[in-house]
Amino acid sequence: MLHTRTTPSERRRSFREQLASGRLLRIPGAINPLSTRLIQDTGFEAAYLSGAVLAAELGLPDIGLTTSTEIAARAQQTTRVTDLPVLIDADTGFGEPMNAARTVQLMEDAGLAGLHLEDQVNPKRCGHLDGKSVVPREDMVRRLRAAVDARRDPDFLLMARTDARSVAGLDAAIDRAKAYVDAGADAIFPEALVDESEYEAFRRAVDVPLLANMTEFGKTRLLDVDTLENLGFNIVLYPVTLLRVAMGAVEGGLRALAAEGTQRALVPRMQTRSRLYELLGYEEYSAFDSAVFDFTLPPGT
Repeated sequence: MLHTRTTPSERRRSFREQLASGRLLRIPGAINPLSTRLIQDTGFEAAYLSGAVLAAELGLPDIGLTTSTEIAARAQQTTRVTDLPVLIDADTGFGEPMNAARTVQLMEDAGLAGLHLEDQVNPKRCGHLDGKSVVPREDMVRRLRAAVDARRDPDFLLMARTDARSVAGLDAAIDRAKAYVDAGADAIFPEALVDESEYEAFRRAVDVPLLANMTEFGKTRLLDVDTLENLGFNIVLYPVTLLRVAMGAVEGGLRALAAEGTQRALVPRMQTRSRLYELLGYEEYSAFDSAVFDFTLPPGT
């Protein structure tokens, strides 16, 4: 049935093992629990919950308006349906170091494999917009140490994101990354790097796993997996790709429906009823209780 068959501890160990393998992990951002099933079915190694996507789902901009309990609830709905490790965007930890500590425990309880905390000030903004500000390095170190102290499962991954590249330059971002590793960060997310030379510089300077953020319409050129693997990065993130694809299709469908008065032309572009039912596991529910799935789908649906 539509539940994970693995425990959070197993998924966290799997995530750690994959990061240690030397292979590049490809992690698309989910837009809802069902899309996480598709991420799993299409062979990706993990799934991601983007703060921008979680905010957009609620009709909010990505400026720190969501709360830790809101994203923990969405995370639990997501981890319930997948055997993949799930990484989540925990923004700045939603407040002071004590808030970051609570956030870590909320995300552990939600079944996640890890989270990342960033060094922006509150209210934060999208990492590829201008006008960002970062907290003093010492403040972020306190944030991370609080997170490390609060962690109960040592396999739960604590990643530090630095937005300093766009604010103070590459050298400042690298210096911060080193300090964050010293404070206990298991991995580093350098936001808004601009070219391959900057990726190379980060790889030379930092000896923990590194994440490359391949978000569209941003400051970073979109690099393919072979390039990123050759640069020595461990994770490539596609945080908002699925939301943008899906919302583009939704908007196009609505315009076609409004213009044509029928959805007939849209049907070939739709996921079929049978594929949806396959993803939802109707037959597995039927095996559990035959009264649930006691009908036959018409051909071609």
